[in-house]
Amino acid sequence: MRTSRFLALGLILSVFGGQLGCAYALRPFPATAKKMEMSFAGGDSVAVDDTAYRLSPGAQIRDSRNFIVLPSHIHGEYKVRAVMDNNGQVHRVWLLTPEEAAVADPKQ
Repeated sequence: MRTSRFLALGLILSVFGGQLGCAYALRPFPATAKKMEMSFAGGDSVAVDDTAYRLSPGAQIRDSRNFIVLPSHIHGEYKVRAVMDNNGQVHRVWLLTPEEAAVADPKQ
């Protein structure tokens, strides 16, 4: 009786654990999101290839778990996908997982 409970629990955990692992595998990005390396210094600007860009007023930065991160809470250099707005400001940023960084840009 006790071993059957453990087997049932193990089966449940393996099924749900596998689904949770796949949930964060690859996120769908807009076709306009370009892959780049971006440096954050905690302010309202970022750097790409030694060129400074401002964040748009409604900019969103999403971490590798797809949670929104405040620009003041992120520092360092990351591989990202980013979308610029019509004013040349950074509008949307996704910090990439190693698996997402390895995927090539879609052909346009």
